[in-house]
Amino acid sequence: MTVGVGGKTPEQALAGLSNMVAGMGPIGLDEYQARIAKAQGLMRDRGIAAIYLNAGSNLRYFTGVKWSPSERMVGAVLPADGPLAYIAPAFEEGTIRDFREVDGAIHTWHEHESPYRLLLDMLAGMGIAADASIGLCPSMAFFMYDGIRRLGSAFGFVDAACIINPCRFHKSATELALMQRAKDMTLEVHKAAASILREGISTTEVAEFIHQAHRRVGAPGSTFCIVLFGEASAFPHGVKHAQVLKDGDMVLIDTGCQLHGYQSDITRSYVFGAPNERQRAFWNLEKAAQQAAFDAARPGEPCGSVDAAARRCLEAGGLGPDYQLPGLPHRTGHGIGMDIHEGPYLVRGDETPLAEGMCFSNEPMICVPGEFGIRLEDHFYMSATGPRWFTQPSHSIDDPFGLEA
Repeated sequence: MTVGVGGKTPEQALAGLSNMVAGMGPIGLDEYQARIAKAQGLMRDRGIAAIYLNAGSNLRYFTGVKWSPSERMVGAVLPADGPLAYIAPAFEEGTIRDFREVDGAIHTWHEHESPYRLLLDMLAGMGIAADASIGLCPSMAFFMYDGIRRLGSAFGFVDAACIINPCRFHKSATELALMQRAKDMTLEVHKAAASILREGISTTEVAEFIHQAHRRVGAPGSTFCIVLFGEASAFPHGVKHAQVLKDGDMVLIDTGCQLHGYQSDITRSYVFGAPNERQRAFWNLEKAAQQAAFDAARPGEPCGSVDAAARRCLEAGGLGPDYQLPGLPHRTGHGIGMDIHEGPYLVRGDETPLAEGMCFSNEPMICVPGEFGIRLEDHFYMSATGPRWFTQPSHSIDDPFGLEA
């Protein structure tokens, strides 16, 4: 039997977990103010008079306002000079005031009024010329952009990603610490989940345990949870039907949690029972590809070079080429921070230079249709001298968590 897989009841496994969030506070006002100052400096350098931040992670990043995007406009206008201001439905004013970490006037609109007109009036009230360059949040819905454009056609609207990305791509020490703790929490949940596996357990039972385990370590629950057994593990994001565990099945579990807005996302693959030689060979190739990707992540190199290194390793092992199966059907990795998937990406064509503070998943999955899939996913951040793991990669197919290493 694979080391660490099976042998405990769910109750025993949960009892072995404890709250891990002690000492970890949310982002403070000083850091929000530093983010705003950096964005405003970039705006002045690039001739952008103001940017609009829509509800979602961009708004939360700069203001602390945690708000899900919907058909109602909720956001903030950040000028290149001066204080930011919020825009929200009138009936939400009190809630916005409660959520915000950064002070600013709240401009409101009633349900029969146009928030797009209000937004343009706010720009005018900030002294911004009608033909100025205005950055719009890259995550805002098209219908919002279209409504603004129709009323403010004199403005030069641009993608605010040119301001937002240089801020969000490079994580601070505080952000790295929050992400480290969230990933530590999820790794402990992985170990607990592996320990409850038994023949006949269902994927839904395991997923429910993982939700409970994440709460046990101090998270609100799982942000997401993918549990796959056997042939279903060859589908990167799963199948619609539950599976029941059998001896010799490949197990793939991909899950994460959130800590003060920052994400974890870890995948482990191992065999329930004793791995056969084919499973062992592919597992070892997957581990080698993950290491090759890590070794290629050098400061100044393009993000795409990391994906290329993983594919060279897999192709040398007889897989692919490119996205062909058996092989790697998707990119090697994604950025992570406040969003589970955010830029830049470890994929061919992403020429963004790797730089200090960038954080990525490393998951060059191998899919063998009709048999199994293997994804070993850990994350790393870029230091000034090179990559650093958040979590140590899986030790071996026989001892995936390094319990006897």
